[in-house]
Amino acid sequence: MAFITVGAFSCKNTEKDAEAMNAEAAEATEMATEYSVDPAASQIMWEGAKPTGKHHGTINLTSGTIFLNNGKAEAGNFAFDMNSINVEDLEGEDKANLEAHLKGTVEGKEGDFFNVKEFPTAKFEMTGIENNMVKGNLTIKDKTNVVEFPATVTMDGDKMMLKSEPFEIDRTKWGVNYGSKSIFPSLGDKFINDAIIVTISLVATKA
Repeated sequence: MAFITVGAFSCKNTEKDAEAMNAEAAEATEMATEYSVDPAASQIMWEGAKPTGKHHGTINLTSGTIFLNNGKAEAGNFAFDMNSINVEDLEGEDKANLEAHLKGTVEGKEGDFFNVKEFPTAKFEMTGIENNMVKGNLTIKDKTNVVEFPATVTMDGDKMMLKSEPFEIDRTKWGVNYGSKSIFPSLGDKFINDAIIVTISLVATKA
């Protein structure tokens, strides 16, 4: 195996200001090789927290393409299915209730979090690599913000694996405001952290 480091560890908030939104998508050179993301082998891992505890889980990918040149990512995009939000640290009714709340499938609470009936798909589009960080446009609930994250690309024959380090996004930038103390200051200690920790794990094969 050949290991190509795209970035170094970081767990800071890596969003950019609104004026940096909608950067142009990166374009692959003629020398780049196309890899198709395998949704069954790829996933988004998330973790959210509040003063009394935290929860973590996964979201499934639906499609994606990565272009590599000499083992380095030049361009790419992927989409994920918000209906697949999964909570891994709960079971039974507690698990089902939290998943339903996050998805917005509970009547009257559709807009609290991700409202998957109206916004079933989210997507990421790479805009480039700068200072050893993958940069791109992340669209959730039809809102787009620039994020960046460190990642490692591993090559094994015709297969590539891209794994980010954990990085933070501020959910309120995408209009996910439920339980946010920055939006609702009167919540006291009954709030949910704005920051969601995200880890991206992609597996793709040469097209």
